[in-house]
Amino acid sequence: MRKILIGVHDKYCSMRAVEYMGKQFSLSDGPEVLLVHVLPNLPAIFWDEGHILTEAEKQDRQKVVDTWVAKQRDMIEPILQSMVRHLVQSGLRQEQVKMKFISGSTDVADSLLDEAKAGGYQTILLGRCGIQEGKHLLVGSIPSKLIQNSAGLAVCIVQ
Repeated sequence: MRKILIGVHDKYCSMRAVEYMGKQFSLSDGPEVLLVHVLPNLPAIFWDEGHILTEAEKQDRQKVVDTWVAKQRDMIEPILQSMVRHLVQSGLRQEQVKMKFISGSTDVADSLLDEAKAGGYQTILLGRCGIQEGKHLLVGSIPSKLIQNSAGLAVCIVQ
C-alpha cells in the first residue's frame, strides 16, 4: 500500500498541498494518508529562568504548558478536519486518512522525517509558504532540510 505523509503548518500553504494531492496522485488505489502537524518546542516564555523550581512551581508551570499545547491543538484541529473532508471529497475513504499532532519538537523537519520513516511512508508532501529573501540561507527551511535528509523518500514541495 502506498503511504503519503502530508506536513500541515497552516490553513493556506498546507491546503495547497492537500489540493495538489487530490489532483496529482491516483486515489483509486487507496493510498494511506497521514496529516501531521508538528508543534515546535515551547516558546521562550515557558523556559526555565534558571532557578530550581519547587514541586508546586513545577506543577503550576506544567498546567500552563499543557493549556498552551491544548490551545495550539484546538487551533489546528479544524484545519486538519477541513483537509480530511477535502481528501474524502477527492475520492479517499475516511479510514484512509489519519491525523497526528506532535508536540515538543526541537526540529520540525526531523520530526516529519522520523514520523515518515517510523510509519513506512514513501512520500512526504508539504506546502511551501514562502520565505523572506535570503532568510533560508541563515536559518534553513523545513523544505530544504527535508530534501537534504530524505534519502529513500520522495519529497514533494507545493508552492
